[in-house]
Amino acid sequence: MDKKMNEKLGDVRIADEVISAIAGLAATEAKGVTSLAGGILHDQITYSGSRSLSRCVRVSVDDNEVEVKLALVLDGSVPVPEVSEDAGERVKNAIESMTGMVVTDIKITIAGVAV
Repeated sequence: MDKKMNEKLGDVRIADEVISAIAGLAATEAKGVTSLAGGILHDQITYSGSRSLSRCVRVSVDDNEVEVKLALVLDGSVPVPEVSEDAGERVKNAIESMTGMVVTDIKITIAGVAV
């Protein structure tokens, strides 16, 4: 569901795909993350389209609250708990600062380790 906000000049809608892209970009900036599941790299997120992202980033929007599910591939250089925490914080901060919504839950699946 798209997020609709009332602004002085009219309504602003943020598509779920945009929130997914924000989450994907933020997660791939975490040290130790090689890509999103499916091999989608940071530079490819903007060009991959929502179909590609939907396999590895899912968002659920309810009013002003967002839940995020991510699937990541790691490079093995950083312990999994550290990567997960960093990626989660980056996703939360990016979504909240760019959309004004509140992230209530982030679930991260480690889909693989690149060797």
